[in-house]
Amino acid sequence: MDFNLDETQQDLKKLAAEVLAREGDAGDRMWQAGLLSVCVPEEAGGAGLGPVEMAVVLREVGARAAPVTALPTLVSTLVLARYGTLDQQRRFTGGPDEGGGRATVALREPGRALADPPLTSARAEGDGWVLTGRKVSVPYPGAPVLVTADEGLFVVESPPATPEFTSTGEPAATIVLDGTPAERVAGSEAVTGAGQLFMAAVAAQASGVLAGALELTTAYIKGRKQFGRALAEFQAVTMQIADVYIAGRALDVAMWSAVWRLGEGLEADRDLALAAYHVSEAVKALYTCQHLHGGLGLDVTYPLHRYFAQAKHLSQLLGGADAQLDLIGALV
Repeated sequence: MDFNLDETQQDLKKLAAEVLAREGDAGDRMWQAGLLSVCVPEEAGGAGLGPVEMAVVLREVGARAAPVTALPTLVSTLVLARYGTLDQQRRFTGGPDEGGGRATVALREPGRALADPPLTSARAEGDGWVLTGRKVSVPYPGAPVLVTADEGLFVVESPPATPEFTSTGEPAATIVLDGTPAERVAGSEAVTGAGQLFMAAVAAQASGVLAGALELTTAYIKGRKQFGRALAEFQAVTMQIADVYIAGRALDVAMWSAVWRLGEGLEADRDLALAAYHVSEAVKALYTCQHLHGGLGLDVTYPLHRYFAQAKHLSQLLGGADAQLDLIGALV
């Protein structure tokens, strides 16, 4: 594969960076700039782009640790683009001014790895379906929600939600389904595909988080002086910041390989599992960044805190390092 971005992807990266750098509500600006509809099919009013472009946008979101709905929105739109009908794409992927809904995804279940088959059950009832089960860590809960179940992928509108606490303060919820009406999107192939795209999206945003934290920390150690010398001149500091760089490169390689393979329709499970593991390793790298900042690294008003909190949150969305090691072991 070619790790270089093509012209369209470079333009998308530049646009995302410019939009996120402005003052005001970043989420609204991203909708207005079309960044959250890049994966919506052209027939449904979007740009019709794929996993690599999703990753480009999310990496820029992570690089600024921006608290926006980009991750669940881009995942849900891409899932519907691949598995949903044109009518579903139009109804469930539009922006606030397009008559659509800001969809999110409900994939995780209590005590279950993301790669495990869902325990949420679906049964046909009358002309539709009903779901029974529990989903946790649903980001930015709202209507509609894409829900994975034993009989495929479904859309549930306005399910009961109990708020959860997150390290970033972003909204999340547990939803309990008890004979809840649902609209079927596709079969078991969509369950697998939704999980893969979610893992790729989390890895892409985490890649940006680590890159942003590395840039912030590098600037700090170049300017902060101790004993008359910049911190960056001390060998021990240089070795630690190098470790952060290496962690970022390892995550980047696995993530870009995974999203490229997903875009090409190739098997990507191993790349995704490796990328997900390095998301957890990114949290360790953020501890190093905190350490290099000294006491300032613990200040919740300093930008590094946002990066650390988001890295923790993203790692938890995937279940942590042990879950990824178990998955890698099963795959090899």
